[in-house]
Amino acid sequence: MAIAPGTTLIDYISPSTSSRSKTLLKDGALVVGTSLLMALSARASIQLGFTPIPITLQTLVVMLAGATLGSRRGALAMLLYLAEGAAGLPVFAGGLSGLFYLLLAPSAGYLWSYPIAAFVVGFLCERGLDRSFLTSILAMLPGTAIIYAFGVTWLALITHMSFGKAIVLGMLPFLPGDITKIIVAAILMPLAWLIVSLIKPAPRNRG
Repeated sequence: MAIAPGTTLIDYISPSTSSRSKTLLKDGALVVGTSLLMALSARASIQLGFTPIPITLQTLVVMLAGATLGSRRGALAMLLYLAEGAAGLPVFAGGLSGLFYLLLAPSAGYLWSYPIAAFVVGFLCERGLDRSFLTSILAMLPGTAIIYAFGVTWLALITHMSFGKAIVLGMLPFLPGDITKIIVAAILMPLAWLIVSLIKPAPRNRG
């Protein structure tokens, strides 16, 4: 599959045109649509009771957004999602919203990590790491690590608990689910590439 470096899945499906306005419109629609998908994934939340951090599908969407849209659009989609919540739209877990929640909630560190995680995953996938299962895992792992680094650190700071306790409450209960999400994303991306390459083969170079 002869695919130009830096090509994302969405760009392979729908390449940019010479019309800047059409390209901006397409990119804007992708960013807005992904931010709404993040809001929907936050609705699928489960409170565990012993930790203030809920289980959601958001980390899976973050990884898939970066991988599919690429670094810049993936990060922009996450920033728009945060802006929607800060503006009062009920897009955070549990239907919550507001700048106060975004700045002072125990889970705020996880939220702020999303644009960076999406950018890093997208950056790696733009270099072709999303074309096979094993390399897709390598692309998704740094994104998950970034989410934990921001989330656990903020949890410890805002609640004044020890970093060790923050790891116990903010990371360990979620590891099985996040490992599953990494595997799901690592299966979906190569599978999607395979399907679209069969439907729309890359043009051959003519010598």
